[in-house]
Amino acid sequence: MGSVGRYLRSLVNLSDHIDVVAAAANIRSNVSFKGPNVFILFFAIIIASLGLNVNSIPVIIGAMLISPLMGPIIGFGLGLGTNDTGLVWEALRNLLVMVIISILASTLYFLFTPLDMENPTELLARTNPTVYDVLIALFGGLAGIVETSRKEKGTVMSGVAIATALMPPLCTVGYGIAQLNWHYAIGALYLFFINSVFIALATFIMVKYFCYPSVQTEDGRKFRRRQWIVYVILVVMIIPGTFSTVNIVRENNTRKAATHLINDNKTLGRSYIYDYKIDTSERPVVLHIYMAGEGLSSDFREFFYQDAERQGFLRSQIVFHEEAVSTGFNQEELVKDIFANHERQLAERQMLIDSLKEQIQLQNRQIDSLRSLLVSQMEQNNFTEE
Repeated sequence: MGSVGRYLRSLVNLSDHIDVVAAAANIRSNVSFKGPNVFILFFAIIIASLGLNVNSIPVIIGAMLISPLMGPIIGFGLGLGTNDTGLVWEALRNLLVMVIISILASTLYFLFTPLDMENPTELLARTNPTVYDVLIALFGGLAGIVETSRKEKGTVMSGVAIATALMPPLCTVGYGIAQLNWHYAIGALYLFFINSVFIALATFIMVKYFCYPSVQTEDGRKFRRRQWIVYVILVVMIIPGTFSTVNIVRENNTRKAATHLINDNKTLGRSYIYDYKIDTSERPVVLHIYMAGEGLSSDFREFFYQDAERQGFLRSQIVFHEEAVSTGFNQEELVKDIFANHERQLAERQMLIDSLKEQIQLQNRQIDSLRSLLVSQMEQNNFTEE
């Protein structure tokens, strides 16, 4: 058992592979936002906007790879972890400037682009943050700071830049402003905030774990005041992120429960549910149910209420809409209409699936080309370093 324990400890040992002094210097150098970084950020935001505009995943990935947005966020986490308030304020200031420039650039692009977005699936994906976005940002940030702290750098940061998706939400904010769609703008900005908070939090955790040297000062009172400022900033950063995570988990659970409830009660006697909607803007949330067929009897209504309570919904949260019910009910015609509607939906879905398959094949070819380009660039960089 002793040899097994030593072997396992050797597997997870990081001390021989970490250089915190060089890593801290590298992070501080990437916090700066001036000169080439200004132009790179502008070009990246336009590329990302183009990718979202045409629903091209490889183009969006390319924009995320060249974006310098990650620098100030990791620098902010380093400043918190080392009690360096100067670095904290510099990182916040640069990040704020970068966010403003990104939103302005994407807004201008979407105001003047001639391309019409018929099916903005990639944009929609950046407006509704989920618990998975939180986990991606957290573990992506952990991977990023471990990679940055490593003596021999690999390709992890490229994957972190892609996974955490900082650039696309800012482009979506610009699109929402250009279209005066504040739901898009606020949702995307919220997603960017969540990603940034948890990347910075992950950086803070690993900086403490790796024992990065803290900023020292001769004035003990000034040092303690600086520590308190850092801790206050950390608390202010964590609290909104925690609340947002709880809300995201609760909303996901509510949607899951509603889906189960509707699927288990599609048909209620001679009535059936043809659609439903969850209004999360209300507190508590309201489940709107749209009925067709005959009017819903009191017995089946009570049966539905009892099943809803088992799924966690109160009676006051359920609103039935029976505008589509009919007094002259013809079951045979209803069944025919249902089957005809299902066949039409299946045909439409099959067409969509075929179209998506073609897009996936095209995007796979583009990703292969991008991967080959990255490999050749890495080989060239390794050759230059040697």
